[in-house]
Amino acid sequence: MSSHIFLIASEESGDRLGAPLIAAIRHRAQGQVHFSSIGGAHMAAEGVPSLFPLGDLAIIGFAAIPASLPKILRRIREAADAVISAKPDALVIIDSPEFTHRVAKRVRAKLPEISIIDYVCPSVWAWRPGRARAMRSYVDHVLALLPFEPKVMAELAGPPCTYVGHPLIERLDELRPKDLEKRLRFADPPLLLVLPGSREGEIRRMAAVFGAAVARVVEQFGPIEVVVPAVPRLAEMVRAAVSLWPVAARVVTDADEKAEAFRSARAALSKSGTSTLELALAGVPMVTGYKVPLIEEFAGRLLLNGPSVILANLVLRENVVPEFLQRNCTAARLADALLPLLQDTPERRQQTEAFARLDAIMEVGKGNPSDRGAAIVLDIAHRGGHETAEIPAVMQPSV
Repeated sequence: MSSHIFLIASEESGDRLGAPLIAAIRHRAQGQVHFSSIGGAHMAAEGVPSLFPLGDLAIIGFAAIPASLPKILRRIREAADAVISAKPDALVIIDSPEFTHRVAKRVRAKLPEISIIDYVCPSVWAWRPGRARAMRSYVDHVLALLPFEPKVMAELAGPPCTYVGHPLIERLDELRPKDLEKRLRFADPPLLLVLPGSREGEIRRMAAVFGAAVARVVEQFGPIEVVVPAVPRLAEMVRAAVSLWPVAARVVTDADEKAEAFRSARAALSKSGTSTLELALAGVPMVTGYKVPLIEEFAGRLLLNGPSVILANLVLRENVVPEFLQRNCTAARLADALLPLLQDTPERRQQTEAFARLDAIMEVGKGNPSDRGAAIVLDIAHRGGHETAEIPAVMQPSV
C-alpha cells in the first residue's frame, strides 16, 4: 500500500535535512510512497517541488517578525490548508518551530487522524522548556539530532523522542581531510574559514565585525587565505559585505568548494548555530560570535537556560569553543581568541582533542541518520492514528 508523506521545511537548513530524508523514505518504501512539500531547492531536486518559495519564510528573531507577520500568518494558513486538502498519512515538520508548529496545530485541529512527526527537536533544553509538554497535543514523535535530547524530552514530559543522529554524520567524508589533505591545514598561508551566517539578518549583523576581526588577525599574524561560504541565494549579499572588508576574501557557494575549504582550514570564525558542530566534526578549531537586536537580547536573558549557546559545546558538555556574544562580540576579542588557533598552542590542542570525542558521543558509524529517520516516519505512516506504540530506539545515546 502506497503512503503519502507531506513535508514542511521553512528555511534553508530544514530544506537540506528534508532532501536526504525524502530519498531515504523513497528507498525504504521501494516506490510505494508519494510526497507533497513546502521546501526549497534541495527537496525540489528530489522531485518534490514546493507549494511556495522558501525565501518567503527565511526570517530569524523576534525583531524580524512584526514586519513579516502578515505574510507569515498567510503562509501558515496556506500551508495548513494544503496539508488538510492533501490528507497525507503523515506530516513531517522540519525545524523552524515558530512556523512549522503553528501549521501542525492547525492540521491537528482540523484532521486529528494525520500523524505528525517533528524532525529536529526544538531547543527546549535551552529555553521555553514548557514547549515540550505542550507538543504532546499535536506531535506524535520527535526525531532528535542530538544525543542528549531524548532524555531531556522525557524529563520534560514531551512526546516520544528518538535520537536518529545528526545528518552532518552523513557528510564526514566531505568534511574531514584525507591523509594528504591534512598537510594543507598547516600549509602557508593558513586558510581561515569565516561563516557570518545563512540568513540576511545574520549577515547584516555579523559581517562587519567579522571582517574587522580578520583584519586584526592579519595585522598581527601576517598573510592568511580567507574563505567565506555562502548559500547561493544570498551570495551577492555576502559578496557585497565582504567587499567592504580591509582584507581580501573568497566567497564560495559551490558545495564541493565549501567541502574542500572545510578539509583545508586551519581555523574558523563562525556565528553560533549548526556551523559550529559542522566545524567540530571536521576537526577545525574555531572562535564564535553572535549579535542579536536588543529586544531579542532582553528576551534571551529571561528565557535562555544553559551553559552555552554553541552547539559543539552543548554536545561535548564542555565549553571548549570560545563564544563572544552581544557587547563582547568585538573585533579585538575575536581576533585575540583566533590568533592562538593558527599555531600549535594549548588552546588549539584543547579543541582538537575535544572534537576527537565527538564520534563516540554521536555514535558515528552506527547507521545513516536519514535512513533511521525514514524508518520511523514510514512506521508511523503505516500504523496511522496517534497511538504512540513502542518504536525501537534506533540509536541509543552514549552520553
